[in-house]
Amino acid sequence: MSRAAQASETGMASELPTYTRWPITLARGEGSTVWDEAGKGYLDLYGGHAVASTGHAHPEVVRAISEQAKTLLFYSNVVGLGIRTRAADAIARHAPAPLSKVFFVNSGTEANENAMRLARRATGRTDVLSFHGGFHGRTADAISAAGLEKYRALGEPNVPGHRLAPFGDLGAADALLDGRVAAVLLEPIQSLAGVLTAAPEYFHGLRRLCDGRGAKLIYDEVQTGFGRTGTFFFAGRHGVVPDLVTLAKGIASGVPMGAVLVSEEIAAGVKPEEYGTTFGGGPLACAAAEATVRVIESEGLLENVRRGSERLRAGLAKLPGVREVRGEGFLLGIVLDRPGKPVREALMARGILVGGSDLPDVLRLLPPLVLREEEIDRFLAAMGEVL
Repeated sequence: MSRAAQASETGMASELPTYTRWPITLARGEGSTVWDEAGKGYLDLYGGHAVASTGHAHPEVVRAISEQAKTLLFYSNVVGLGIRTRAADAIARHAPAPLSKVFFVNSGTEANENAMRLARRATGRTDVLSFHGGFHGRTADAISAAGLEKYRALGEPNVPGHRLAPFGDLGAADALLDGRVAAVLLEPIQSLAGVLTAAPEYFHGLRRLCDGRGAKLIYDEVQTGFGRTGTFFFAGRHGVVPDLVTLAKGIASGVPMGAVLVSEEIAAGVKPEEYGTTFGGGPLACAAAEATVRVIESEGLLENVRRGSERLRAGLAKLPGVREVRGEGFLLGIVLDRPGKPVREALMARGILVGGSDLPDVLRLLPPLVLREEEIDRFLAAMGEVL
């Protein structure tokens, strides 16, 4: 088959081929299930890469978007919007003190770019320390902070002043964190690198180092935020609260949106016109974000994630070929005794979608927070057959 024919078959004839696409074309979704154009259903344990937090087409989110679209589709940040205020309040009330202010943007990479800029301006310093295995987006500053070499290479020439330390090694961070470092930026759970995290003492140590040397601590919670790990944020876990938190992915259940949560101290130093975005905080996205928070609260999704995660872990531990299960909540990495891609493809043939990672033997589960017990059992049965 010619390249043009392949592109047409996967729906990319007029699109720049930026992704290697799975061999399915989706038409609709509901809850934790999506259907292709032929009507075949797939149990979605990938969630469009951790985006479909409240499930596909949740009625409450759809209703909020529809009602907002009928009244005011868009206006920029030069005016106040009641829906923007309500969305910010809904997010801030779940944040641990002193995180109190929300800056809405459009994506995770934009959130990370602005978080680094906020830290630089607050400290008067230039450099950023991040970690091997981390991924923070594809724009210039964010990709320069990546701890995965192939992404840093894609971003060349990199923004100066980025330093890398081994993740989990407090001594290495100590050696690199000098008076030029404005911020320490990390994913509390490194998703793309194979779902890796660190001991509570490591997070306490980073907080202590930042406090002692005048740097700001930034948690990239683009994936861990909004309930995915069974708490609303990773911030506050182990008693450690960063100065800034970046959010995106599931924040608005699929409507493009990102945000930066900042401490009261940093917020006090921000002046009008220093930061900006045309579409960030638009009414449609804010309506979706407010509805997302409301659904997480009203449907007890944090408890559903915790309960479902335990069921997944227990079931996976019994399967042959599973060496380890990493991560927390509905951000799990399955370490296999064999390459993951054939397993992922065999699951897809059985109507189940899971993700890969940068490690060939690690599959990732990033399902909607509404995933039910019977759906978990269906996945475990299929996984057992494949393995």
